Amino acid sequence: MLSRTSGRVRDVDMATSGLIARALRTSPMRRSLPDPPVLTPTQRLREFCGTRGGSSTCDTEELGKDIDFAVFPVMQGGPMMHTIAGKAVCFGQASKPEFAQYAHQVVENCQVLATGLSEAGMRLVSGGTDNHLLLVDVTPLGITGRQAEQALEGVGIIANKNAIPFDSRPPRVTSGLRLGTPAITSRGMGTAESAQVASMVARVLTNIGDMELQRQVGEEVQELTSGFPVPGIDD
Repeated sequence: MLSRTSGRVRDVDMATSGLIARALRTSPMRRSLPDPPVLTPTQRLREFCGTRGGSSTCDTEELGKDIDFAVFPVMQGGPMMHTIAGKAVCFGQASKPEFAQYAHQVVENCQVLATGLSEAGMRLVSGGTDNHLLLVDVTPLGITGRQAEQALEGVGIIANKNAIPFDSRPPRVTSGLRLGTPAITSRGMGTAESAQVASMVARVLTNIGDMELQRQVGEEVQELTSGFPVPGIDD
């Protein structure tokens, strides 16, 4: 309403572009006049499976010209063709029916991961997830987000510390841990494997000082991932 009455452009920081591309989530571009123009900058990483970098989408020709001018010559001296080529491949893959199946699996895997962690006693910020990632409050476990991140990295599970709402700890420490499922889904893992990952994560976080348990979980991680090669690297 504010942007409509003031003539401003509505800016949507869209982190779920891959899900929106396959209509698994509502697109912010769907509007009716006299709603204001919409600008949606987004990354091509994570569930879009793209290269580093981003893109901007808008729904009016006039705004598109302004964006083009802002990129070149204002902000960018020369195009990086390798990045542009990577984005072209990304868009091409996302336009195929297989990507719709992939996007659906990403969400399903993340919901299974969330359920497994919740059943293991983890507190999920927002109570769960409806997209490709989730946030765990590790405060009840008596550890920090940084400790959780480092412990999981030690067994071969990559996650990242993340602030939670009203976090009393500094950004380099945090009270939360963020996990997502695009990477394991890209490797071909499904709900059964996501449940295994949830069990591994929960055991490590609830036994942060148990090095023998962490060694065992590390072996489980190696055994699990050995059957799911990294696309373009292991195959």
